[in-house]
Amino acid sequence: MLKITGLSSGYGGLAVLKDISLYIQEGEFAAIVGPNGAGKTTLFKTISGTVPTMHGQIEFNGQDLLAVPPAKRAHLGIAHIPEGRQVFPTLTILENLEMGAYTQAGQESWKDNIEKIFSWFPVLAERQKSQAGALSGGQQQMLAIARGLASAPKLLLFDEPSMGLAPTIADEIFERIITIHREMGLTVLLVEQRVADALHYADRGYVLESGQIVLEGSPDELKSNDRVRRAYLGM
Repeated sequence: MLKITGLSSGYGGLAVLKDISLYIQEGEFAAIVGPNGAGKTTLFKTISGTVPTMHGQIEFNGQDLLAVPPAKRAHLGIAHIPEGRQVFPTLTILENLEMGAYTQAGQESWKDNIEKIFSWFPVLAERQKSQAGALSGGQQQMLAIARGLASAPKLLLFDEPSMGLAPTIADEIFERIITIHREMGLTVLLVEQRVADALHYADRGYVLESGQIVLEGSPDELKSNDRVRRAYLGM
């Protein structure tokens, strides 16, 4: 579904990502782990089109994604759920979800999608007329995920969904992500600071350091790697 080959990108002519390659098959759950500043968020922004590509290729469902304007990439079925949640605080929960459903697929499947979203996140159904800015951090993260789902995506890009949340709330968010992936069969690419959890549920993992993919493999392979165990699993 998603194939990245020899990709370099960055800001102001300075490369943050350097010749990286990865792929994700349809329905797969892939995780990218690495230290802060490694380029994980830059990768997602490059896929979404808000960071320019210097060279390399990105293919999505066989289509050259770099030939698609950033504003139209969501219409192909890519939903980017950014770090820091970034909900529209002065809009209601329902209005935030309606903003997410601006794609053609989101419009066509709005009724079914909103029912599923409210079943996964009942607190959003209960408070759908409340302003998003009045929600707790965990509830705002739920809303950010739900807003992405409202676009009826094929690929979900999760950027640090547990960031800034209490461990129990982060556990709840992570469980919802796993449930959505399993029930909908959506393709998921996850960047997550909770490395053990990310690798436990993933089908494939990548380690990104200093803008380069330094390791890749199955979760078992990565969890047994001494470098990963020392740097990310505290072993």
